[in-house]
Amino acid sequence: MAKNDVGKNTGSTDNQISLLTDRIDTINTHLKANRKDHSSRRGLLILVSKRRKLLKYLKRTDLEGYKGLIEKLNIRK
Repeated sequence: MAKNDVGKNTGSTDNQISLLTDRIDTINTHLKANRKDHSSRRGLLILVSKRRKLLKYLKRTDLEGYKGLIEKLNIRK
């Protein structure tokens, strides 16, 4: 899901994961230019951890939705 696909249902697990993925990508590009920004690196690790927990929950509750989201967002798992 892209940023525009989120719509009004920001509480759903799929949308939370896609928003986190967008933020993770943004911070990754920032860290490539600013290698010594350790506070952003810590924030990135926190976001990745949150996304991992949400993906684990989604896999447990909706396996087909999990597989589709992994394909759509191009997340390796």
